[in-house]
Amino acid sequence: MSRSTAPHRTGRRAAPRWLLAGTAALTAVGLLAPAASATPGADAAGLPRLANGGFEEATASGRPADWTVRPGRAADAVRLTAGGHSGAHHLTLGLPAAPADADAGAGTGTGEASSAAAPAGGAPVEARQRLRGLDRGEWTLTAWVRASGEGAGWIALENCGGPERRTAVPAGAGEEWVRVVVSTTVRGGACTAVLGGAGTAGAVAEFDDVTLTPGGAPLAIRGGDVSTLPKALDLGATFADARGREAEALDVLAAGGMNYARLRIWVDPADGYTNKEQTLRIAREIKARGMGLLVDFHYSDTWADPGKQFKPAAWESHTPDQLEQAVHDHTYDVLKALADQGTPADMAQIGNEINGGMLWPDGRYDNWDQLAAFLRAGVAGSREASPDTAIVLHIADAGKLDTVQWWFDQATARGVDFDVIGLSYYSYWHGSLDELQTTLDTVTARYGKPVAVVETAYPFTLEEADHELNVINPSSPVTDGYPVSPAGQAANFRDVQSVVQAVPGGMGLGVFYWEPTWTAVPGLGWDPADPSSGDGWENQAVFDFDGHALPAVREFRAR
Repeated sequence: MSRSTAPHRTGRRAAPRWLLAGTAALTAVGLLAPAASATPGADAAGLPRLANGGFEEATASGRPADWTVRPGRAADAVRLTAGGHSGAHHLTLGLPAAPADADAGAGTGTGEASSAAAPAGGAPVEARQRLRGLDRGEWTLTAWVRASGEGAGWIALENCGGPERRTAVPAGAGEEWVRVVVSTTVRGGACTAVLGGAGTAGAVAEFDDVTLTPGGAPLAIRGGDVSTLPKALDLGATFADARGREAEALDVLAAGGMNYARLRIWVDPADGYTNKEQTLRIAREIKARGMGLLVDFHYSDTWADPGKQFKPAAWESHTPDQLEQAVHDHTYDVLKALADQGTPADMAQIGNEINGGMLWPDGRYDNWDQLAAFLRAGVAGSREASPDTAIVLHIADAGKLDTVQWWFDQATARGVDFDVIGLSYYSYWHGSLDELQTTLDTVTARYGKPVAVVETAYPFTLEEADHELNVINPSSPVTDGYPVSPAGQAANFRDVQSVVQAVPGGMGLGVFYWEPTWTAVPGLGWDPADPSSGDGWENQAVFDFDGHALPAVREFRAR
């Protein structure tokens, strides 16, 4: 009897070596305690301490003590404001928008009145602090932020001896405080922490509880799901970089910083794509570019998500025991084939958006014991075929903590073994950035597992490139702070990554953009059984209707 048909094992094992190493490399900030006013010097461990990170101390002129303001003349665009994430005050950079007929001193929306009507524009303003005596290695600047207006602000580490890095204040933060981080390598013992604001009317960034701590790193995973790419290429799709120079899509994405690919796999799809053979084919292209690989098992012949989990036709008459064996054998077969051709999966996702279970009706959410048995079977097949492949359990609704916690409580109570929490987050469906952050912080602490957002996307237009109505169209909700435009798409992707990077303890592994290459090509429709079906996603690809790279491609870069 071959191993692929042997009865599956369900024993636990340690997380793969690569995952443990990656998580250790990402060790960064813990949950921030409310920051009291700081003074220059060292902390209890003898490390240099960023001063006045809570903005409770002011100079005689009302500026934040211990921070240098640039440009120095920007009197009204740099101010201490009442309230904040904690304490009595926080730092506000930028000028509030004011109607043309507003009186001077009208409310700013930031808890303080402006001393003058806001001008139409101005130079960027920064609050900077230079720290010396830092150990060589990775350091992380952390800040609680919120914003009003597009491009309102940023945090950065500069003149540290390593790469200069910047993280934007999320445009979608709005009235809620969101934690962001930026990390770099310090060489030479000194580094400058920078808080920046646009300095223009209507673009206001607010900062509080700012710290600089040792450890941290850019996101380990900056990925994209390219499942439709093989079929797109076979149907004649072409791609180009932002300058219009024709190039392979994977090369354009890699040049933008993408370092991981996700591949959907169906059991017996009607069009012959997203099956084992096609997975093996594109896996070679992915690995040749030095990218990691996540294999996404749907355990269906077609789409599996919270609203549908249809059995493969070949499994339709199986008993529950036979379904368990089929899940095990299919998982083993695919991952063993990948390993044998020298392109092993780095991660395997046992089910896709399985909020409501899998292999309905047997594995529905209201039959959790059977669902857990299916999951354990898939995990066992993966562990046997490819021991160093990390196991991901994936559900949608990342902004809904109650949903995520309920689901993973059920899985862990039944001994389902896994390494990574996988979540879908689409801002127009799944809540605000602060709700996403609350979920990520809570579940990583509760289950002791790192998290990845394995699906996210945002539209760059509401126009159509084919006859199929797009999933996000003129009648759909979109997200405040992110215009439906190439720049809005890029900002949304960037800010989701920023929230994941800021998960305490380096437990945010990364983000996958969903179907960045699914452009509108005749025959590349949503229904594999119907070649005349259209593409409902082309306005959320990161290539425009001519196949040219959009600004979002650059947001795969490390930050």
